[in-house]
Amino acid sequence: MNNAEHFRRFGIILNNRAVRTPVAIASMAGWVDAEYVAARRAHVGAAFIGGYSIDEPAMRASREMAGQGRKEFLVDDPLDELDRQIRRMEEIDVVCGINLRGGSPGSYRAVAETFGNRVIYEIDAHCRQEPMIRAGCGEYLLHNPEALIRTVKILKEEGVTVSVKIRTGVHSDDRVLATDLWHAGADILHVDLMDFGYQKIRQIRNSCPLFLIANNSITTFERMKEMFSHGADMVSLARRSDERTLAGLDAAITRYADEHGWYNAPKQLCRGGDLRALAFCCMPVKNCPLIPTLDKVDMTREEYMALKMDAVKDTPLEEGKQTCFGSLSWCCKDSSPCMFRDLTLRQMGLSNPDYMRLKRELADTLMKRLFRSKDGTC
Repeated sequence: MNNAEHFRRFGIILNNRAVRTPVAIASMAGWVDAEYVAARRAHVGAAFIGGYSIDEPAMRASREMAGQGRKEFLVDDPLDELDRQIRRMEEIDVVCGINLRGGSPGSYRAVAETFGNRVIYEIDAHCRQEPMIRAGCGEYLLHNPEALIRTVKILKEEGVTVSVKIRTGVHSDDRVLATDLWHAGADILHVDLMDFGYQKIRQIRNSCPLFLIANNSITTFERMKEMFSHGADMVSLARRSDERTLAGLDAAITRYADEHGWYNAPKQLCRGGDLRALAFCCMPVKNCPLIPTLDKVDMTREEYMALKMDAVKDTPLEEGKQTCFGSLSWCCKDSSPCMFRDLTLRQMGLSNPDYMRLKRELADTLMKRLFRSKDGTC
């Protein structure tokens, strides 16, 4: 399958490359390198190799952790090792991210100056081992977010794609952190949910438009769908990134995408969906969850209706005189029974998957305009 077909199925672009499946491998220091990914390449769309310690404070911490029995990537020349790993990854049809641990923003800049836009640069704000925290890496950055923000900005000055790997529940407010990272220029937020569930993903999705990767114990299709329907764009696996588990998730989400058209369609707002579910909401004519949601995003009912109708102008969603409100823009998702919507789709010759792809485009437009109105820069 070529990149155009991958994009039609999932609509994911990372680091200017179409991604073949929304399943990724997360970094595990001492384990996940290019050869680890190569053995699983058929079932993943992206992989974050590492973590790699890139300066002397982080390398000392790695040696100390290795001495305590933890497996680490221990190398004398981090740039040389990264060059070898990146060259090998370029032979594999998987989008490559490098998970990095450094004690200063300048250390990240040096790596980006060397490798440019060949990879995604993932700042490890996730490691919780005490030696790394003392070195100014990992969770140190969540307790000192100003240092994390500086590192994001330094990397973005190099014109590269930036991911941040975090552990939820460490920063005082993950929603604020997500918003601050978005404003700093981050592109991807890679979220280890720990003991938190999909509610945390929904909170973050409603706080920023970053590409969201959900991580931790997502090993079944039901768990994967739970993350997707509340705002995740991709899921990642670490310890359970065995070929059998990855193959099962890849096959299941591929079937779902082909059947429904929008692989990570949100639940409807009245059933706990995130802001993307505005694409499925009807006109604000009754007391339902839409009304308080509009209040939260500081949007009037009139603004919402005008925004939605403008977004579907000259598209098939503008039509639908037989539907409840005279336009498919107000219709619900394909999994909700509706004879008026289905009759309209049949008369138009529009399949359910194509209908849902149009709804995804509507949701993308709504989210861009919503966050532009909040920030002025999106």
